Amino acid sequence: MQSVNDNSAIEASHVAAHDRVAELRAIYDSRDASAAWLLCDQWGESAVAYRVISPDLSAEDITYGELRRESERFAAALFELGLRPGDRIATLMGKSREYLVTLLGIWRLGAVHVPLFTAFAPSAIAMRLNGSRARAIVCDEGQRGKLSAEGDVAMPSSLLVISTGQPGQEGYSFAGITEQHEPGFPAATLGPDAPLIQIYTSGTTGDPKGVVVPLRALAAFRTYAEFGLGLRSDDVFWCAADPGWAYGLYFGILATFSTGTPSVLLQGGFVPETTMEILFREQVTNFAAAPTVYRALRSADLVVSGPLRLRCASSAGEPLTPEVNLWARSVLGVTVHDHYGQTEAGMLINNHHHPMLHHDVRPGSMGHAMPGWKAVILDPEKDVELAPGQAGRVAMKVSESPLMWFTGYDGDSAKTAGKFTANGEYYLTGDNGLVDEDGYFRFSAREDDVIIMAGYRIGPFEVEASMSTHPAVAEAAVIAVPDEVRGEVIEAYVVVKDGTVSSPELAKEIQRWVKTHYAAHAYPRAIHFIGALPRTPSGKIQRFMLKQRRLEELGVRA
Repeated sequence: MQSVNDNSAIEASHVAAHDRVAELRAIYDSRDASAAWLLCDQWGESAVAYRVISPDLSAEDITYGELRRESERFAAALFELGLRPGDRIATLMGKSREYLVTLLGIWRLGAVHVPLFTAFAPSAIAMRLNGSRARAIVCDEGQRGKLSAEGDVAMPSSLLVISTGQPGQEGYSFAGITEQHEPGFPAATLGPDAPLIQIYTSGTTGDPKGVVVPLRALAAFRTYAEFGLGLRSDDVFWCAADPGWAYGLYFGILATFSTGTPSVLLQGGFVPETTMEILFREQVTNFAAAPTVYRALRSADLVVSGPLRLRCASSAGEPLTPEVNLWARSVLGVTVHDHYGQTEAGMLINNHHHPMLHHDVRPGSMGHAMPGWKAVILDPEKDVELAPGQAGRVAMKVSESPLMWFTGYDGDSAKTAGKFTANGEYYLTGDNGLVDEDGYFRFSAREDDVIIMAGYRIGPFEVEASMSTHPAVAEAAVIAVPDEVRGEVIEAYVVVKDGTVSSPELAKEIQRWVKTHYAAHAYPRAIHFIGALPRTPSGKIQRFMLKQRRLEELGVRA
C-alpha cells in the first residue's frame, strides 16, 4: 500500500511532466518555428550528431556544423531546381550521411519529406509518389531502376530524380548539384502548422493512407524521446528501426535531431553478430528496436565481446513477449521496456525510462499513458469509457491530449471519420485492450487485420492486390500466423484461375511476384491453395476464419 509521501511524490512527478509538456508545446507551437533551427542549427558547431557505421564497421562522425553547411548547400540546389516550401520531396535511400543531409536540406527549404522504404517495388513507390503529388525524389543509385514507368506502373510524369550516383549520369547527381552551391541558404520559418512529413500507413480496406505530420508534432516526438526513451545528453543512442517507416523516422532521426543526443546510424541490414559488436564497441547506452531484433539476438545465442554500457532498452512496433526479458536481463543487463504508438500519433503508451515516471515493468503490459495524452478504454458499442479491467477499444481523449496533432488523412475524409468517435471526443487507435487499477494498459488485438511482422505494419490489402495481378491468381487473402522470431509472418490463401494447376512451383512463383511487384519484406512465407474464400453475405472476405483454421492446423490456441 502506498504511503501519503509516495502519493505526494507521484503527484509532484505528474505535475512536473505536465509542465514539461507545456514547455515543449511552447517551443514547437511558436509562430516563428523553424525546422532547420530546431533540428540542427541550435546545437553546437562541433557537437556530434551521428556516428555513421559502414557494413565493414568503419565509422565516420558527422557534426551538426557539417550537417548545417551541407544541408544549406543542398537546399540551395533544390531551390535552383525550382522546388519551393510545401513541395513534396521523397527519399528512397538507405541510412547514410547523404540521407541525413537530404532530410535537413528538405526541411531547411521548407519542403515536405515523403519517406519510402527501400524494399518497396515500383508499384508501391508509384502509389506514394502519386498520392503525395511529389515533385522530386532523392534516391540511392541502386534504387534508381525502380523509378522507370513500365507496364501498369505510372510514375509522376514530371518527377525530378536526384541520385547518389556519380555526376554526369542520367538525371541529377546529389554530389554534383550540392557542390555547385555555397553554404548560407536561409532556413525557412513557416510556423507550427507547416507540414514536415507526409508518410503513408496501410490498412485492410483500401490503399495506404497519407498522414501529413506538421512541425508542431515535434513536441510529441520529443516528449517521447525524453520520457519514453529517457534520452540524456550523455547518452550514446541507437535506434535500429528503418527510417522508411514511422518509428525509425520519428525516433531514429527526429528524436536525435530534436534533443541533440549523439547517435549511431548503421548502414546495411540487420545482422545479430554486427548488432552485438556495435553495442559493445560503441558503448551504446540507449537502444531501441523492434521485438524481432531482440528475439533474433536471443536466438543467435551470441557471446558478448566485453561489458556493455546499456542503461535503457526499448521495444516498439508489436507486443513484446515475456521470454525476451528473461534473456535481456542476463545478456544485455537491462529490462527491455515495451512501448506503444501509431504512425498517426507517435508514441502514446509506454513503460517510460525517465525516472520521474518510473513504474515496475509488468510482463505483457505496454505501460502507462505518456504525458500529454489521456488514454482510455471505450465500450465498442456505446463509445463510453469503461472501468479498469474491462476490455474495449483503446482510445485517446482529444480534449485532454494536448500533444494530439493528427487531424485526418490526406484527401480521405471517410477514413478520417473512422479514426474519431462520432462526436469527435475520442481518437480511435483501432486496437483493443484494457487498463488495470494501477493504470497499466494491455494490448489484446487489432480491430482490423493489419499484420505486424518484425515491427513493420503490413496491410493485407496491398499484398493481396499485388498477388491478384499474377496471371494465375483469381483471388487471394492474407493472414498473420505466429512466428518465434518475427512475432508474425504472412501466409496467403489463393484461389487459382480456371485451368490453372496449383503446385509448389506456382507458390514459389507467386512469392517472387510479391517481392518484385510490392515489397521484398512483405511476401507470404507460405501459400495455401483453396477452392473458395469464406465471405460474409455482403461479400467481404472473412480472414478470421482462415486464420482460425490455420491456427488449428498448427496446434496454436487463438
